[in-house]
Amino acid sequence: MIVTLRKENAPIKQIVSLVTSQLGGAKNATFISKDVSNFAGSAMRSLFGSDVSTTLDYFKHLEAEDPMFFYAIKTDDFGRAQNIFWVDGRSRLAYHYFGDVITFDTTYMTNKYNMPFAPFVGTNHHWQSILFGCALIRDEQASSFEWIFKTWLQAMGGHHPKAMITDQDLAMKKAIPNVFPDVRHRFCE
Repeated sequence: MIVTLRKENAPIKQIVSLVTSQLGGAKNATFISKDVSNFAGSAMRSLFGSDVSTTLDYFKHLEAEDPMFFYAIKTDDFGRAQNIFWVDGRSRLAYHYFGDVITFDTTYMTNKYNMPFAPFVGTNHHWQSILFGCALIRDEQASSFEWIFKTWLQAMGGHHPKAMITDQDLAMKKAIPNVFPDVRHRFCE
């Protein structure tokens, strides 16, 4: 039941409430919210392997249709996907014209794998937001951000932005000068 609810993106708080009500209330529950979160996360990670192969198949299909499509996957010591990056040809071309300033931020694990989603975003000449690339990351450590930034830079032909806007994440702050030594790094509020 927990896995099914997480597949449907039910919040952990609601899952805990439902499970405890099934057990006759919180006084009968021998677990805490973190136990449910850990169980749901480990169950979803086991499903992640099959979803990664489906994603790879889809990326290969996109690559066949768009020769400028780029993707990369970093695996851990067990061969599991740790970070996934992708960008299509249209976004790569848009960065060539509008990539002086980029914003980079992560969502807080709102997908069913509890992995932060990290988009690279810019603004075109009509002040519209444009996407310059996307990533899913397993953790928000400086090493993960460095891998994402280096991979993104590789996809963009080594062309560095002039300025980068992020939140005040310390791991990002540590990774940015290692990959973009000359970028003007600013914080958003």
